[in-house]
Amino acid sequence: MFDGDPVGLSIEIAGYLFDGTGDMVKLNPHDMPGPEALFVRFVGWTRRRPFT
Repeated sequence: MFDGDPVGLSIEIAGYLFDGTGDMVKLNPHDMPGPEALFVRFVGWTRRRPFT
């Protein structure tokens, strides 16, 4: 579906980040990972090169 479209994939995954963060807040608001950890978990892996 996103073969050859890394930007489209990142946008789709960012939507999952938004939805997942909302679900986490509802289910367990006091024991959530920080924003950076959530970004790496949901979106960060879509980058071709590692974060520096």
